[in-house]
Amino acid sequence: MRIKCLAIDDEPLALQQISAYIDRTPFLEKMALCQSAYEAIEFTDQQPVDLMFVDINMPDLNGLDFVKSLKNKPFIIFTTAYSEYALEGFKVDAVDYILKPISYDEFLRAVNKVRDRMAATAAVTSETVTMNKESLFVKSEYKLVRIQLSDIKYIESANEYIQIHLDTDKPITTLVRLKTIEAELPKDKFMRVHRSFIVNLDKVKVIDRNRIVFDKVYIPVGDQYKDEFQKFVDKTFLV
Repeated sequence: MRIKCLAIDDEPLALQQISAYIDRTPFLEKMALCQSAYEAIEFTDQQPVDLMFVDINMPDLNGLDFVKSLKNKPFIIFTTAYSEYALEGFKVDAVDYILKPISYDEFLRAVNKVRDRMAATAAVTSETVTMNKESLFVKSEYKLVRIQLSDIKYIESANEYIQIHLDTDKPITTLVRLKTIEAELPKDKFMRVHRSFIVNLDKVKVIDRNRIVFDKVYIPVGDQYKDEFQKFVDKTFLV
């Protein structure tokens, strides 16, 4: 199991140290190094990660506020020189909180916690998705939930989970990969438009600069999906 990770720190030397530790650890895969939270936001909009190393004391947008703002949080390990932030760090469900200067032993202990959690999650994963003509059945919070296909607006990937966003209720989270549910959905009704999103084509009413608009949510159309989505637009909107 490879853990895709990203590090954020405005101090180049600290970022370089985390980078070296990631490279030294066989089960970690370095996806990006960012010197601000805004750089990280821009990267993760296009490329989800499993784990973030986040410095807390950064200008413009500090690490705590950045993590609080994330809609779909990966595993978080805070790195900081200030011990007084520890309680706040754990309030946002951080896996660990390590103080600078960071030794490799401390780093390895923290990332092993992440690996253990991911392994435990994988062990209980049920990729079972069943359907009939009008409904989808998934496991959520130890229950089997029936979802009407006509109620689904879009489906969003969140690491090993997906969130099924509905017209009338809060999203339903289930431990299934996006490609698994994509294979079950009717192709004439649902389309993958981004590595992280599937949309219900019947619900697509507004398109703004190559983004699908659902209320205040803007879903980007990824480059590899643009041609197929344009065929749908031409057929549906330009008749």
